[in-house]
Parts: sequence; structure tokens; C-alpha cells
Amino acid sequence: MKSIIALLHIVLAVWAIINILSSSASNGAKILWTLFVLFFPVIGLIVWFLIGPKSGKTLI
Repeated sequence: MKSIIALLHIVLAVWAIINILSSSASNGAKILWTLFVLFFPVIGLIVWFLIGPKSGKTLI
């Protein structure tokens, strides 16, 4: 069970970082958001999802 949760977290973190890097935010903001997601894994993902830079793209 723990390995499934760990894998899910890795997938979400990679997805978040890809979206951060493809957003229209400044390079400085992209670096800060990426570091925030990496250093504060759970909280960083939640905060990024709620208020992070938007790419204008949708998954669906």
C-alpha cells in the first residue's frame, strides 16, 4: 500500500512540475514553485494545485 501511495506522489509531483514549467509564469516564479513542490511534497502539491501558475491547458 505504501508503495502505491509513493508512486502516486511521484506521478503527481512530476505532473505538477511539467505544468509549472509549461505555464506562462516568469522564470523566477517557475523556479520557486518547482522548489516548493519538491521541498514540501504534500503541502506543496496542494498549494500549487489551488493557487499555482496556470498553463491555460486542460487535461480533459
